Amino acid sequence: MQTSPSRTAHWQSLDVHHHMHPFTDHVELANEKPMVIERAEGVYIYDSEGRQLLDGMAGLWCVNVGYGREEIVDAVARQMRQLPFYNTFFKTTTPAALELAHKLSTLTPEGIDYFFFSNSGSEANDTNIRLAQSYWQLLGRPERKVIISRNNAYHGSTIAAASLTGMASMHDIPACPIDGIVHIANPDWYACAQDMTEDEYGLQTAQALEAKVLELGAENIAAFFAEPIQGAGGVIVAPKTYWPEIQRICRKYDILLVVDEVITGFGRTGAWFGAQTFGIQPDLMTLAKGLSSGYLPISASGVSERVAKVLRSKPGRFPHGYTYSGHPAAAAAALKNIEIMERERLVQQVGERTGPCFQNALARLLDHPMVGHVRGHGLMACVVFSPDKTRRAAFNPLGGFATKVRNHCFANGLVTRAVGDGLVFAPPLVITEAQIGELVHKLRKSLDEVLAHGV
Repeated sequence: MQTSPSRTAHWQSLDVHHHMHPFTDHVELANEKPMVIERAEGVYIYDSEGRQLLDGMAGLWCVNVGYGREEIVDAVARQMRQLPFYNTFFKTTTPAALELAHKLSTLTPEGIDYFFFSNSGSEANDTNIRLAQSYWQLLGRPERKVIISRNNAYHGSTIAAASLTGMASMHDIPACPIDGIVHIANPDWYACAQDMTEDEYGLQTAQALEAKVLELGAENIAAFFAEPIQGAGGVIVAPKTYWPEIQRICRKYDILLVVDEVITGFGRTGAWFGAQTFGIQPDLMTLAKGLSSGYLPISASGVSERVAKVLRSKPGRFPHGYTYSGHPAAAAAALKNIEIMERERLVQQVGERTGPCFQNALARLLDHPMVGHVRGHGLMACVVFSPDKTRRAAFNPLGGFATKVRNHCFANGLVTRAVGDGLVFAPPLVITEAQIGELVHKLRKSLDEVLAHGV
């Protein structure tokens, strides 16, 4: 008797024949077949075969309040019944967009009081490039258009945002990077500074910004873009000397400081924003992911009084925007998401309890022969592997060992992501101390399995 194919096989067939994935080797995928994620609850996802996996990446650094929040679903449904969509072009707006902008002004660092809505972190960073360059143009300084970013930074994958991104692998397509975007060293002390203390390296790396400004001429620089913690680059936490020096240099040369909070925002570091954790005062901010916990696509550019005053006081329109800027249903999702975070004190919980628990639990892996370094802050971390911990040696090929461990993690019911020779983690903010223990146990088990089979 012939049996019909399983649901999983059916969906995998549709995937192979019709679906293009982001950041994927499609030849490799066709051979391996995708995992089909069918449902989720709390910090767990379930595939189409019924397997449960602890989501150590909160989707893609974003599901901060966890899965299955009916309140958000209901808030979106109410908004869609009343007003499913209207744009914010042509001197119109909607209550949901206005309420969200006001709410964000009460949470962001002092002075960030205006918000331009988009749909993704990439779009918000594109917007921030235009805001920064428009600011200087309106001040009669159109030559100030060069943007400085950092090596190994990740700011998105549109042409402009990918140009900001400091990863060579993002620049292997025509016309990328675009002109006028340059990069400086990033503050990865572990990988780059074996003969310096963290504080020494932090100061030296920050001063690379001043060197680049002097090389290009301060009169030509519009802005410096940076993540408080480099997320997709491997959860690079700058030494404590780094950010005060960056702030000093930006102020000295009157350069706009754009802080990309796509990953670090909305409680990930134990404060509402990474800028608050590290004492950074931005001129522009990039917000996304945790803004709605991923329940609907939405992002925002936070604009300081300094910048907004110029943009809003000069005649002429700002020629930029998206059909779905300030989409009312997405704004409703974000508002309810923030309400949940405030009511459940999730930010304080990360700062006071689960963040320290997570960092301490992962640090205990340093006793493993293959773990060379553990770094992070709050509920984001990277566990770095090395074949020779005393020399901080890298594997050859780079990332080969980490990829093996990642594959074993998936098989053992743990979602993580390989970045270079490390695995990165950013679980939902609702994760419990017991679930943190589960995460670390599954990671250690996977490490031991790979080691037992030979590096």
